[in-house]
Amino acid sequence: MPTPQEEIARNAAESTTALNPLTGGFNRQELLGAVAMMLRSTMTNPVTTAKTAGKITAENAKILMGKSERKSDRKDRRFQDPAWEHNPFYKRGMQAYLATQEHLNDWVGELKMTELEHARAKFVMGMITDALAPTNTLLGNPAATKRVVDSGGLSLLKGMQHLYTDLTKNGGMPSQVDKRPFKVGENLATSKGSIVWKNEMLELIQYAPTTEKVHKTPILIIPPQINKFYANDLTPMTSIVQFLLAMELQPFIVSWRNPTKKHAHWGLSDYVDSLVQASEVIRKITKSPKINVGGACSGGITTATFASLLAAADDKRINALTFMVCVLNPQRDDSDLGQIVSDGSLEIARKYSKRKGILKGEDLARMFAWMRPNDLIWNYVVNNYLMGEDPPPYNVLFWNNDTTNLPAQLHSDYLDLGLTQPFDHPGEIDVAGHKADLSKVKCDAFVVAGLTDHITPWKACYRTPALLGSENVEFVLSSSGHLQSLINPPGNPKAKYFRNAEIKPTADEWAATAEEHAGSWWPLWGTWLKERSGALKTAPKACGNEAFPPLYAAPGKYVFDE
Repeated sequence: MPTPQEEIARNAAESTTALNPLTGGFNRQELLGAVAMMLRSTMTNPVTTAKTAGKITAENAKILMGKSERKSDRKDRRFQDPAWEHNPFYKRGMQAYLATQEHLNDWVGELKMTELEHARAKFVMGMITDALAPTNTLLGNPAATKRVVDSGGLSLLKGMQHLYTDLTKNGGMPSQVDKRPFKVGENLATSKGSIVWKNEMLELIQYAPTTEKVHKTPILIIPPQINKFYANDLTPMTSIVQFLLAMELQPFIVSWRNPTKKHAHWGLSDYVDSLVQASEVIRKITKSPKINVGGACSGGITTATFASLLAAADDKRINALTFMVCVLNPQRDDSDLGQIVSDGSLEIARKYSKRKGILKGEDLARMFAWMRPNDLIWNYVVNNYLMGEDPPPYNVLFWNNDTTNLPAQLHSDYLDLGLTQPFDHPGEIDVAGHKADLSKVKCDAFVVAGLTDHITPWKACYRTPALLGSENVEFVLSSSGHLQSLINPPGNPKAKYFRNAEIKPTADEWAATAEEHAGSWWPLWGTWLKERSGALKTAPKACGNEAFPPLYAAPGKYVFDE
């Protein structure tokens, strides 16, 4: 049975900061407009408003007299304490809150608005009602009240200390993680390797072999630009790098530099050009004309652009591709966030980052927190401030809070991808100096998505095989959320994945005949990679070569940029 802190950490880990072309268009001014619109609706829809007020009043009267049968959802962690069921004061408070929340949501649903306005109003109302939950206050939270008594008031004192620290050092947001136990290069990102090439934009890490033989064809991992690379090498037990090494493969990985305002001009074309150079270095070091390439999340978009550019030039250096939790053609109805984003909000976001020079990682993290406030804000308000507990020391959350920035031009390019959908219009739209066309990418591909991923929903990821010109595509559905689908090593008893040898026309058709498999999808992927990585050869004794000698040890220097 997980502890409350473990439960908090696990749920937060399902909501890690990430980016697709639509998330960059979240605009708070338009959400404030949704509030104003709801207020106006109380005047323009007086009958609907009066009916809702009447329902709230009638049910609250019933609750006050103890005649209500309303109960909380068993999965709602906020109301797990026995006091919510047995204490009349708390029970009535919970019932009144749940009743009001339901009727307000129904009211929003009945207002006469456009689809976009409805989506925004529903989102804003959810934020408001989540904030008003009685569990978010000391008097309204029985567990927190007991803690004050049991601790002689020390929990309240410690909570105030946490609050002061967050107000002064964390931008006013509740801390998600106790960072003290973690240090990159010491207990995170510890796999042995060297930086064998670098430019202003990236460091290229080659990892030292751990087996006597290695496959001839290396693999290059391209992480998202909005996160640091070491999600692939958190700990030895959860390291994708260590797994690939054990499979006798030759992993290389990109460590992106954390850009500042002076790098505002860096765009997708620059990032892809750097990857072309890095891939050439890998080929010279390994003496392999071919490389396998994998990209995750927004790094998958960069990977797709890279592959499209090479295919347009008839450059066949990519042997096989892997796309992990990546949506190449995001649609507005893919997610809650996409439904509240308009073309106007995308343009406002573009102008904002252009004016600032960068889109700060901490701003994007704050945006994601408000997308799931119960998991990423109010949970921590209760844990840190009301209960006086330290936030959990969880390595995934440490990595997630180690944010990076996006240069304004790259942010703008990503927004253009969301607006123009170049991969849906092969050969028509310029991207990174060429007409984007994934139908020319003929190599084998492996696509993995997360069943409960709300950032890159799995059905949106399923559209990728249809965009590629590949005849051999493997699509695998992992049982977790965005990052947890990737950090899914063998040995997890709860892990499972779904597989269907045939790519069907739709995601629902694929799922209808997909088979469930216990365990991690990593071994399947590892076997798939080995089959596409050439013959075994004697492992190199050192990283780099005479032309590209090691510059310094992994994890490098860019990973420490703040």
